[in-house]
Amino acid sequence: MPEPPSIWLIAGEASGDNYGAQLAGELLRRRAELRLKGMGAELMRQAGVETVVDSSELGVVGILEVIKHLPMFIGLFRRILAQICAERPQCVVLIDYPGFNLRLAKALRRHGIPVVYYISPQVWAWKKGRIPKIAATVSRMLCIFPFEPALYAGYEMPAEFVGHPLLQILSPLRQLAVPRRENLVLLLPGSRSGELKRLLPILLHTCALLHEERPELCFEMPLQRQKNLELAREILAREAKRLVLPEIKMSVGETRRRMLEGAAGIAASGTVSVEAVILGLPLVVFYKVNALTWQIGKRLVKLPYVSIANLVTDSCVFEECLQHEANPQRLAKALKDILPGGERRELVLEGMGKTLQELGGDSDVVGKVAAAVLGTKGSEWGGHEETPRGTKEH
Repeated sequence: MPEPPSIWLIAGEASGDNYGAQLAGELLRRRAELRLKGMGAELMRQAGVETVVDSSELGVVGILEVIKHLPMFIGLFRRILAQICAERPQCVVLIDYPGFNLRLAKALRRHGIPVVYYISPQVWAWKKGRIPKIAATVSRMLCIFPFEPALYAGYEMPAEFVGHPLLQILSPLRQLAVPRRENLVLLLPGSRSGELKRLLPILLHTCALLHEERPELCFEMPLQRQKNLELAREILAREAKRLVLPEIKMSVGETRRRMLEGAAGIAASGTVSVEAVILGLPLVVFYKVNALTWQIGKRLVKLPYVSIANLVTDSCVFEECLQHEANPQRLAKALKDILPGGERRELVLEGMGKTLQELGGDSDVVGKVAAAVLGTKGSEWGGHEETPRGTKEH
């Protein structure tokens, strides 16, 4: 019996694991005979992907941090490339994670293996010079933000806006009639250990200030994994020795449900801000990295905002407190402004509604992605012929 057709999915972070699982489910719904393999975590495994590499701890932020883990990444790269080339799947879907995946795309192109890149690298933020190389190595680009396809205009690589995958992932939650608790503040310090160590103390100091001014406020910190909860408890116990803190309830795996219930939140910059838009939770966004990473980043990234809601609408929907502005006094003031009755709350709610429509509204995002993947050259069910390409002649 011939081997069933295979597709590899490569995701390197928690959000990519989520999107990969969603896509895997749709691919198998359309083609039950598919063999799905790749790099991912628990959600992708549950969706039917054979994960040859577990990506749970691959999310590394910051230039120095990446350098520290470079030998590990090189080893993973060589292992995955060798297995893909040995198996020669019909298609490889690279999900976000550009530092790793763009190099993999280049290597796969040399071996003649079709690549669909799902969730465009943020070339609009930095390194626009990468665009010609991306166009020369990727078979098809699937963009989740409406302004991205225009960046690839003038190249033969097809690039299309499919909408944001979280719209469908969170759709069932949006249908729930969950009342908001007007005094509930959510603390969302990130999912990585390094983020918790760096950002949670700032949040706890902010809580101390808010508790002193607004004792009626309640605080909850939903975390993604049990190990995050254990680390957060250690940090909380240490900070409680020098701060007068309110009770802070912690939980694991309840972030999205709590986002339906909360009045407002303070969140580390990242995908959680998109989730907040979809689930209707006004946010203050903050972030802080080591000083050297910040100085290098400022010279590389030339954007007016970091939050997707702000970039999509070209306005300050979510107030951003970054680096030296990520201090308890600034965060406390910004949070009070978006609580019920706060001077910015209605503006934020209006901006969130506009962002939701710009991200795709009620469109069938995963259906578009699955159709693009199944239509890529190399599939036994037939696809679009490709020719060598790069930039068009001008």
